[in-house]
Amino acid sequence: MGGFVLKIAILLYEDMTALDAIGPYEVLSRLPDADVRFTAAQKGLVRTDTGFLGLNADHDISEVSEADLLLVPGGPGNAAVRQDGKILDWLRSLHEQTRFTTSVCTGSLILGAAGLLRGLRATTHWTRMDVLREFGAEPTGERVVEQGKIITAAGVSAGIDMALQLVQKISGDDFAQALQLGIEYDPQPPFDAGSPEKAPAHVVDLVRGAMA
Repeated sequence: MGGFVLKIAILLYEDMTALDAIGPYEVLSRLPDADVRFTAAQKGLVRTDTGFLGLNADHDISEVSEADLLLVPGGPGNAAVRQDGKILDWLRSLHEQTRFTTSVCTGSLILGAAGLLRGLRATTHWTRMDVLREFGAEPTGERVVEQGKIITAAGVSAGIDMALQLVQKISGDDFAQALQLGIEYDPQPPFDAGSPEKAPAHVVDLVRGAMA
């Protein structure tokens, strides 16, 4: 990449889902010359949605005024972030000059609240498609949706797929495949229940009820 530093900003906030940020981080941080900045409204520890894990924000939003790649994770705390004018202003400002603006799971609802998804196809967690539509987006059940420089990923684990797609765009097929092999990303789950179309109806109801 000729010495070019790829500035990556990952938003952290209370009650976010850890893997939404850390899954893509494990992929993107291995790009040549990557400079990853975990950023929150305030520096310090951010407690994730289970309450067990804390992630540290080394920067607050006033310290990160530009990024080549912006990543917004999801989680139950997205509802509060959608009401935070300072964070939304920060997202809009960064988006003006990003190469890629991305989200995982319900992080797309935050992008929607910032007005970045109006008229665009986008995805989110399957239980929140109706909320995505409220922001003027066209919801789709695809795992990763690319609309220009805005790329949205579906629920949680889809963030790893999205990150590998970004690596492919930035550093080419061979590097992306080598990175996938390096992290041994070869999912073989014990059940074919990873989408509401595949899971048994009673399991779908269990998840829908838990996330109501």
